[in-house]
Amino acid sequence: MVEVEHLIKTYGAQNAVDDISFQAGKGEIVGFLGPNGAGKSTTMKIALGYLPPTAGTVRIAGFDVQQDPIAVRRRVGYLPEHNPLYLDMYVHEYLEFIGGVHGLKGRDLRQRVANLVQRVGLTREQNKQIGALSKGYRQRVGLAQA
Repeated sequence: MVEVEHLIKTYGAQNAVDDISFQAGKGEIVGFLGPNGAGKSTTMKIALGYLPPTAGTVRIAGFDVQQDPIAVRRRVGYLPEHNPLYLDMYVHEYLEFIGGVHGLKGRDLRQRVANLVQRVGLTREQNKQIGALSKGYRQRVGLAQA
């Protein structure tokens, strides 16, 4: 469950996010739409604890993002629009690297990577360099790492 209540973010006199409130339940698929400059990216950065709000609260799975950002980050993956990938690495190599950063090792790491590769449809691409993939497949790599 994601709960955003009266979220505000200002930069000086500029309101980047102006009193946004919404909820999204577990397993619910939602769209977050708006014109350029509406505050979508800022809201997401606040919701994930990467940027502090001026006012308001965000709770994810019952954890307050400002009070316990580590608990939130353990439960949430984030795929930004411009997904930073190591283009010279192979898909499976990159996903194993990311898994290692998150503390996975050995058999658990290999099983997790194999499962993610299958789930996001990268089985045939897993032994290719990320830089050789289409934009769509790169997005899938980003989704798997999130």
